[in-house]
Amino acid sequence: MVLYNVIYFEVVFMDIRVNDILEMKKNHPCGGKQFLVLRAGMDFRVRCMKCEREVMVPRIKIEKNIKKVLRDGVQVNV
Repeated sequence: MVLYNVIYFEVVFMDIRVNDILEMKKNHPCGGKQFLVLRAGMDFRVRCMKCEREVMVPRIKIEKNIKKVLRDGVQVNV
């Protein structure tokens, strides 16, 4: 009889939706800190609000660098 130690862990993602504005900890090279979410999934497509450049970023990397989330102009706790 073989017994296995199984470790279960729960992955919790932040509630980030399309059209949310993310304020990041670090600046974009143009100097902007706010990004508009165009696509949300395992990757995010975000647009810099200052220079309007679009970037695809993995979820793990973007969630680590979020300072705050604005939804309809109001800060959201995620």
